[in-house]
Amino acid sequence: MINKINTKLSHDPKKWLITGVAGFIGSNLLEQLLSIGQTVVGLDNFSTGKMQNLLDVKELVGSDAWGRFSFLEGDIRNFDSCKNVCIGVDYVLHQAALGSVPRSIEDPQTTHQSNIDGFLNMIIAARDAHVNRFVYAASSSTYGDNQALPKRENSIGNPLSPYAVTKYVNELYADVFARLYDIKCIGLRYFNVFGRRQDPMGAYAAVIPKWIGQLLDHQIPLINGDGETSRDFCYIDNVIQANILSAITQREEALNQVYNIAVGDRTTLNELFFMIRKLMSDYDDGVKEIIPKYGIERIGDVRHSLADINKAKELLEYNPVYSVQEGMQKTVEWFYKMRCSCTNS
Repeated sequence: MINKINTKLSHDPKKWLITGVAGFIGSNLLEQLLSIGQTVVGLDNFSTGKMQNLLDVKELVGSDAWGRFSFLEGDIRNFDSCKNVCIGVDYVLHQAALGSVPRSIEDPQTTHQSNIDGFLNMIIAARDAHVNRFVYAASSSTYGDNQALPKRENSIGNPLSPYAVTKYVNELYADVFARLYDIKCIGLRYFNVFGRRQDPMGAYAAVIPKWIGQLLDHQIPLINGDGETSRDFCYIDNVIQANILSAITQREEALNQVYNIAVGDRTTLNELFFMIRKLMSDYDDGVKEIIPKYGIERIGDVRHSLADINKAKELLEYNPVYSVQEGMQKTVEWFYKMRCSCTNS
């Protein structure tokens, strides 16, 4: 399916805007779109994104493809920046946000400004530019204290963090704008995305790149709680597929909806750690005996998360190609090669 879509787009190129283009998800979207002949505009303020991610994409796609990319260093909290990057754009992939539940608990104001004020600026700019589609990164955190498994789009709970509040407000704004202004929106509730270029550094690093980085350094990773907390981990290439499908779908019933984007499978933190350790031991024997230590559970975290992805399958024709194991194998390989290249340079 995805090969068919790529071929179609290659023969009918469009102009895309990616906000947060220098980030983990944004840079992977950029790489894919440039590799299939699309023109891309990018916006980033480098608060969490990195110039190195853009340079990495440039090296991978080559100079001809890179020539179809234009970049504005700017902030979604600045409305003029949002207006400027929307000019002449067919599809918006709005990825820019301040992620992390712990960060939002420590600094709810900045999270609000980026994730709500910034989102409002972007959707107004997209409306005024008459873009064909506004696809935005929603979040599984919206399910909050809803204990039911699997998580279904039409049943959410009370938010457990300021971050979750902001992502739910995005959905509310998108719904209102769709009805009032006829802007065609799709929200993608990401479930624990992982893969190449995910940042392993910093206080708010996601658990997978953080553990990989620690194991590469033969450090002992920390598991919050007893390790039986579970998540529906989703490899980055599945997320790329979902974004492209959302942008180009012609099915009216698929528009102005939110979708779970995941694999539809649950992995505990204990299972995740030992999966990573086993995969890494293929490259480094020294990690085989490393045992994690356990700490207190994080405030604002849900105990279990598992997505029902049937709605995305039915309406978007989403079909996650990579399982957690397959995605993790590619991820570990990428991080190991990056470490080797940095060591040898």
